[in-house]
Amino acid sequence: MGAPAIDSRLIVYGANGYTGRLVARVARERGFTPHLAGRDAAAVERVAEELELPWSAFGLDDPAALDAGLAGATAVLHCAGPFSRTWRAMSDACLRTGVHYLDVTGELVVFEGLAARDRAAREAGVTLLPGVGFDVVPSDCLAAHLARRLPEATALTLAFQATGGVSHGTATTLVENMGASGFVRRGGRIVSVPAGSLTRSVDFGHGPRPAVAIPWGDVSTAFHTTGIGDIEVYVAAGRGAIWGMKLGRHLGPLLRSAAVRRFFQRRIDARPAGPDDAARGRGRTLLWGQARTDDGRSVAARIEAPEGYTLTADAGLTIAAKLLGGDVQTGFHTPAGLFGPDLIAELEGVRRTDL
Repeated sequence: MGAPAIDSRLIVYGANGYTGRLVARVARERGFTPHLAGRDAAAVERVAEELELPWSAFGLDDPAALDAGLAGATAVLHCAGPFSRTWRAMSDACLRTGVHYLDVTGELVVFEGLAARDRAAREAGVTLLPGVGFDVVPSDCLAAHLARRLPEATALTLAFQATGGVSHGTATTLVENMGASGFVRRGGRIVSVPAGSLTRSVDFGHGPRPAVAIPWGDVSTAFHTTGIGDIEVYVAAGRGAIWGMKLGRHLGPLLRSAAVRRFFQRRIDARPAGPDDAARGRGRTLLWGQARTDDGRSVAARIEAPEGYTLTADAGLTIAAKLLGGDVQTGFHTPAGLFGPDLIAELEGVRRTDL
C-alpha cells in the first residue's frame, strides 16, 4: 500500500493477546519491525521470538516502569483490553512521555474518557486516537461520508453485521457489559435507553435483517466526527438475542454478579483465543448507515469489508504508519475526523456503495 515502514518507534502493547499478536504478525509480513510489549514476559517473548521482533515486558500498574517502557517510542498501539480497565493508565503514560496513543477499543466509556483529555493532549503535544480497528474505522468513515453528502443532517443511524468469531478479549468485554443499559445520543447528549428497546429492520445488501440498538463506540465517535446530535447504532441480531437483551433488564443484578461472570469467563477461557485464519478469511463486515434532516431528506450508504480482526490489523497499521510518517495533529481525534471519510478506501478488500 506504499505506507512508510513502521519500526521500533511503534510499540504494540498487548502483543501476546489475540489482536495484538495478529497486528504484530501482519506488521512483520509487511516488512515492519514494531517493538512488542505486554505484561506477561514469557508470553510476549514467545511471540517476539516467533516473529523475530524486539520486545520488553512491563505492566500498567507501575507508572515508572510504564514510562520507561515507552521511552524513545513515537507511538503506542494499545491492544490490551478490556480497555475500560487499561486505557487510563496507558494514556496517562503517553501524556507524561509525549508518546502518541492509538488503541483498538470499541468501548463508549473509553472514547468519552479520552475525548475529555483533548486539552491535556494538546498541551503535551500528543495525539489521542482510539478506535483504529474494526471499532470504529469503517463505521466512523461511513458516518463522515454521509455527513459529507448531507451536511445539514441532524440524525444518524448506523448498523453493522459481523461474522467470523470473537476473541477472548472481545468476549470478556461482552460479559462485563451483560445486563447493562443501552445508550444513544439525543440532542448531542448521551442518554440511557433500556436494553433491547430499540429495534429496526436493516438491509445490509442481502435482504432485511432484524437489528437492535447497542451502546457501540460510534455513539461517541460519530458525534465528534460529524457534529450530528441524534445518533443510534444497531447490530444485526436474531429474535432470540433481542428477547434475551430485554430479559436482561430484569436480570441485571444477577448477570452482573461475580459468580455469573466467573462462570462465563471460564467458558471463554476454555475456547480458542480467537478465530483462526480460515474463519477470518470466511468472515465479512457489513455496514449500513443513513443520515437525515429535520425536513425529511436523507442519504444512505453501505460498506462491505473484511472480517473484523483482519480489518483491525490493516487499519491499525495503516494509521500508525501515517502518524510515524509525520501526519500528526495533537489532541483527541477520531479516525475519520483526522484522516477523512476516504480513509476506509485505503484498506484492502473494502467497497463503499451509495444508495
